[in-house]
Amino acid sequence: MKTALALCTTLIVSGCAGTSVVQTSGNTAIVTARAAPVCGGVGAERVAVREAAIETIKAGFDKYIIYDAAAQNTVTATQMPGTYTTMGTVNGGMLNATTTYQPGPTIYSGNHSQAFAIKMFKASDPAGANAVDARTTLGPEWPKLIKQGSLTTCT
Repeated sequence: MKTALALCTTLIVSGCAGTSVVQTSGNTAIVTARAAPVCGGVGAERVAVREAAIETIKAGFDKYIIYDAAAQNTVTATQMPGTYTTMGTVNGGMLNATTTYQPGPTIYSGNHSQAFAIKMFKASDPAGANAVDARTTLGPEWPKLIKQGSLTTCT
């Protein structure tokens, strides 16, 4: 049972996110990230921030500013039907019975989404003095993340 649960959790987390990017001008873009219920809103935000950094570098820029943002949560929880079990004994014409209810599984569906409108800057552009450095956001593994392409996990 524990092995099956671990396998299901691994499958859910390994493909729990997706992104899309729309270039709106030479130095602006809209980055949208979706994350599974298990990732939460913070997971969707984390994916969107990393994707913004990746797209900044891919577009030939070094820094970005998030100038607009939106978030949505469409996650719902549905309790599936359970089962009743009745056990009893008859003693001297009397019935003594106990009924136990075992709830069904809870199914989560929907997603968390985060959208950022970003403006990108070259490192030498004074207008980007307060912008976030994309490579710093991604950390030392940034070249690997650029090659990887679209993010699929929220971790």
